Amino acid sequence: MEYRRLGRTGLKVSPLCLGTMQFGWTTDEPTAYQVMDAFVAAGGNFFDTADIYSNWMPGNPGGIAEQIIGRWMRQRGNRHDVLIATKGRGRMWPGPNGEGLSRAHLMRAVDDSLRRLQTDYIDLYQTHVYDAETPIEETLSTLNDLVHVGKIRYIGCSNLPAWRLMQALWTSDRCGLARYDCLQPHYNLAHRSEFETELQPVCLEYGLGVMPYSPLAHGFLTGKYRRDAPLPASARSERVQQRYFNEHGWQILDALMTVAETHTVPLAQMALAWLLAQPTVTAPIIGANTVEQLDQLLGATTFTLDQETLVTLADVSNL
Repeated sequence: MEYRRLGRTGLKVSPLCLGTMQFGWTTDEPTAYQVMDAFVAAGGNFFDTADIYSNWMPGNPGGIAEQIIGRWMRQRGNRHDVLIATKGRGRMWPGPNGEGLSRAHLMRAVDDSLRRLQTDYIDLYQTHVYDAETPIEETLSTLNDLVHVGKIRYIGCSNLPAWRLMQALWTSDRCGLARYDCLQPHYNLAHRSEFETELQPVCLEYGLGVMPYSPLAHGFLTGKYRRDAPLPASARSERVQQRYFNEHGWQILDALMTVAETHTVPLAQMALAWLLAQPTVTAPIIGANTVEQLDQLLGATTFTLDQETLVTLADVSNL
């Protein structure tokens, strides 16, 4: 893999980031180890997780994915060879300060993540969701303190509206605080406007790296869903149907299938390659339940799309 700088920083990351939301949920721990081993063997060094993963499951308190990663790093002895990005904001304990981006929550949340990951530093710590109840100065000054004591090396954000991102960047500049060096937005070939309309210009102007989540549109861009095929029975399938089962979505999928056949690559690789060619994109976050699924995605880093293909996909997916 050819490594990329994360935004304006000097940090070199692999062009695909391995997401771990499925660890301890749809992927058991031994299989998670296999997936992480295969990712590293292919040259990957960038992992994304969050403290809340996977607390939506009955009996799951959250922090499970972090624990799995921590035990894997301890067994492999490879902490200094990998880059760990995690996130905080969600509810992790009872009480009024059990969630949010306040100093009270973040100080404890970071220490908890460090303990679960069995490490004394986090390479990239990201605020998971916008917190309207906490002043941005409080959040950033807390993260700045955590950077200065060495618990965090870089900071980023996720699910942030453009106006709030600008406010954060201005606050960091005005107050001399650590600033967000990357953004994790919802962005893919079938879901462009949310990022491209306002967030992309900000990232371009201020040098933020971009780590798109849901780069395959919850599986829609892999070809697993077809116009006339029965819909698999699951809550995720219902969400995909509501968002992408429309004429615009099918036109995008048809065009993607055509160019993928022309280049003789899987649809998923073509969708990822399109993202990798977009301005500001550093590393799409991919998820894999098995090594076989991972192998189907890693090939996206082995080829570059020609201008004609990029124009074709941009035209059909543009709203």
